[in-house]
Amino acid sequence: MDQIMWWAEHYWWLVFPIMGMAGAAAKAWERSAKNRHERRIETLRMKAQLKTAQIEARALTHPTKNRGATIVDTTASPVPNDLLARLLAEHDEITARWLDYELDVAKLIAFPAMSDGRQPLTAAFLRAKRTADALRPASADAKKVTEQQVSEYLDAVGAYAVAFEIAEKDARRLRDSTFTDAERKRLDRAQQLLKVAVDESATQAERNVAYKRVREELDGLILLSDDAVQVLEKQVAREIAAPAAPASAPSAASTPETASTPEPERMPLRRTDEQS
Repeated sequence: MDQIMWWAEHYWWLVFPIMGMAGAAAKAWERSAKNRHERRIETLRMKAQLKTAQIEARALTHPTKNRGATIVDTTASPVPNDLLARLLAEHDEITARWLDYELDVAKLIAFPAMSDGRQPLTAAFLRAKRTADALRPASADAKKVTEQQVSEYLDAVGAYAVAFEIAEKDARRLRDSTFTDAERKRLDRAQQLLKVAVDESATQAERNVAYKRVREELDGLILLSDDAVQVLEKQVAREIAAPAAPASAPSAASTPETASTPEPERMPLRRTDEQS
């Protein structure tokens, strides 16, 4: 203790250069983080442009071999219908891939970042989704859509596709690493209970109890959308196929076991934070 006091008394002035070096290190770290963020945004932009070019090339490329003479229709719309059709199909495909996570509770537990709007890449994907949805034409009828609208929609679908791929890769990389050890144990329990909740070999009572415990384990960890809960409840309440009764057995109407299957207990729902 005396040595520490002696050092502090004679070398107190070293505090100032140490503080300066610490401040410089903090600023360097901040600049590095900003540069990484800018590089990530630039990469996202370049990939979106590349994806847009690929979509447009697939839509506009037509083989000309063995077709004979080409007839040009001067009355045709400047916007090809097949381009719009391909863009709409691409849009639907990406949305279907996203819903595969959004409506599957098992996938949400395995890759929770896909439903967490606080994750930067997931938030970027949700923004790209809203933009693409807003610019989506009502139909593939090119006569009702201007060339400018198609161009904007093309860019939006390209950005939407790239944002989903990046968010998906990041979610699969992160998995449950953003949770504490105690929270990861809760997620593991929820995953195991979920298997019981949708197991056709389990009784309805067992499925109902497992379903309730799944919701309890996920409470405060993962927000399930109303649609995801409805899908899960249908799986839990699915009637167990009964074996064929012998000819001499009493009718189904008089058998108590064939009464309607009770639905799982509903719990308060919390919406997915898609707007964050």
